[in-house]
Amino acid sequence: MSLLRRKLNFYVALILLLSGKSFAQHVLWADKVLGYSSEYRNNDSGQGFRSKQILGEPNKLPDFGNSFCAWSPATPDNRNEEWIKVGFEKSIALKQVAVAENFNPGSVTRVYAYNDSGKEFLIYDEKAAPIPAKGRMLRIFPKQENLIANAIKIILDPAKVAGFNQIDAIGISTASEPIEALINIAPGILKDEKKENLGKAINTKGQEINPIISADGRTLYFTRADFEGNVGSAAKQDAWVSTLDKGNKWTPAVNLGPPVNTAGDNAIISISADGKTLYLINVYLPSGMLVNGLSKSFYTKNGWSFPKEMKIQNFYNRDDFSGYAVSPHGNVIIMAIQRNDTEGKKDLYVSFIQEDESWSEPKNMGTVLNSASEEYAPFLALDNKTLYFASSGRSGYGGGDIFLSRRLDDTWLNWSKPENLGPTINTAKQDSYFNIPAAGDYGYFVSDGNALGDDIFRIRLTPSIKPDPVATVTGSVFEFETTTPVKAEITAKILKTGETFSKTTYEGETGEFKLILPLKEAYVITASQKDYFSTTEDIDLIDETGFRTIRKNLYLQPVKPGQQIRLANNMFTQSSADITTTSFQELDRIIGIMNQYPEMEILLEGHTDNQGDVKKNVKLSEDRVLQVKKYLVTKGIGSSRIQTKAWGPAKPIASNLTEATRQKNRRVEFTILKM
Repeated sequence: MSLLRRKLNFYVALILLLSGKSFAQHVLWADKVLGYSSEYRNNDSGQGFRSKQILGEPNKLPDFGNSFCAWSPATPDNRNEEWIKVGFEKSIALKQVAVAENFNPGSVTRVYAYNDSGKEFLIYDEKAAPIPAKGRMLRIFPKQENLIANAIKIILDPAKVAGFNQIDAIGISTASEPIEALINIAPGILKDEKKENLGKAINTKGQEINPIISADGRTLYFTRADFEGNVGSAAKQDAWVSTLDKGNKWTPAVNLGPPVNTAGDNAIISISADGKTLYLINVYLPSGMLVNGLSKSFYTKNGWSFPKEMKIQNFYNRDDFSGYAVSPHGNVIIMAIQRNDTEGKKDLYVSFIQEDESWSEPKNMGTVLNSASEEYAPFLALDNKTLYFASSGRSGYGGGDIFLSRRLDDTWLNWSKPENLGPTINTAKQDSYFNIPAAGDYGYFVSDGNALGDDIFRIRLTPSIKPDPVATVTGSVFEFETTTPVKAEITAKILKTGETFSKTTYEGETGEFKLILPLKEAYVITASQKDYFSTTEDIDLIDETGFRTIRKNLYLQPVKPGQQIRLANNMFTQSSADITTTSFQELDRIIGIMNQYPEMEILLEGHTDNQGDVKKNVKLSEDRVLQVKKYLVTKGIGSSRIQTKAWGPAKPIASNLTEATRQKNRRVEFTILKM
């Protein structure tokens, strides 16, 4: 199995850039098929060419040429007439009918309109004949006065126009202003920016596809084929890598080598947000053979590990090519594959990780994203909801265009209507494999038909086609007393819900940990390791509006007698002993460590600042430690294992001159008495 790298055999015509029109068209497109003479079917086209492909707005025009997303009669050059009748959501005062002839136009010979009672009106009657164009929008302006219609029937004379005669769509309007086929362009698309070829350090006379940019934007992985420097034969695919040097120039790409690259087809499909996991096509067998599936490789002090299989329930792909994207959190895979329920050649599917680390059976993501043609080269941005993919099944500029869609809920099956990224990115050729780093400043993609073949480009992005902004949190984990690096598990939880949002590891020997966190939330970052008391840090991104890079080192304290641990300063509401809901996570850390060490006994000590009456402050500190003890006891910790002491303002650890320093004095600490 390899990534998609063939050219799509579509006719490409001069594109009418009608998508720039600002007027609102009052057009109804057919929404039901009422009857038809025949439809073309074969095993390779899925739902392609069938009568239902005529429904809705055009999927090919304003471009022209062969399309799976158009209705085609069963046989070309038929001596008998062919016909299709379609209905609309309501009746209108008919002023115009538009028939989108995308392939071999000129075969339409008669058109009928129908009113609510089913009465038929002939509104077009011409001899069929070839026309000197690859396609057209046939517009008909009925001569009948006060014609109310809710259905249209078109008659074709296939014998008069050689080859398959395809109809993309049928529309009706109450206006005489010509109905146009419009490209659904993303608002605020690129206009003045120019795409930049990454140059000879990356691009060769071979084929460079599928750029995978690291979160920090400084490492670029990609797939190279038709190149003598590959591990296998030149025709096979290998994974290559380049980095930015100090002058922000791409260094000459190097082959990633074994174990990632073998004699077969190899390609990286995604990289984890922390850059420590590569996701790869195919399953690597110890014998050196490859079989269909997916694998992942982990970065170690000795380089990339031997790829481990990602087991996917009932996985199969009926196409020779495929495409994949793994979510930033490593728990969702979006696949471009062909299966029994595929609309067309390849559809987008979703699979979810299971408790046993296997993956669920791929589920079709629906017709908002998928067409009867091909959807391929998916990429899920680091905001975990903006999806970029290539498609030849909706109106665009060439054989395959790049689109974006945004996830609407947590089912992963509801998505916004795909938007074309516009003519600055999409060309009359094939454009695909969009990829964006965390900063969202540049988009990396592949465009074919260049001097060096399939090349990798980048372009600066406008806000409307960027993913939602995120923050990158990087750092190291140290032992509190010695500042020795400590291997640890890092978890980011959403503060208001306690839901685990992301996980990573800090290895100590292989660089920093890295988390990617969407804005508009507050998070609790926790570092955990056996024999250490876990530590937390709050990161509040609620009011942030743009990309941020945050450096946050975490310190772990060893579990041993005499060790004192300070709990979070915001554990209680102002001047109260009521524990805040968000602090339960903090107290659960104590419970976890005391369950891990059943003989452990602790001393809880409460402190306040020096504001107000001393006796009241002592009483407040006493009430607070008793509330903490009560919570621990209700969770199963024996009361005899917990001693308490209230100090009030007697033991400050900071000045009481400012609110910021006073807050440090308002604290609860616990000390391990015995284990």
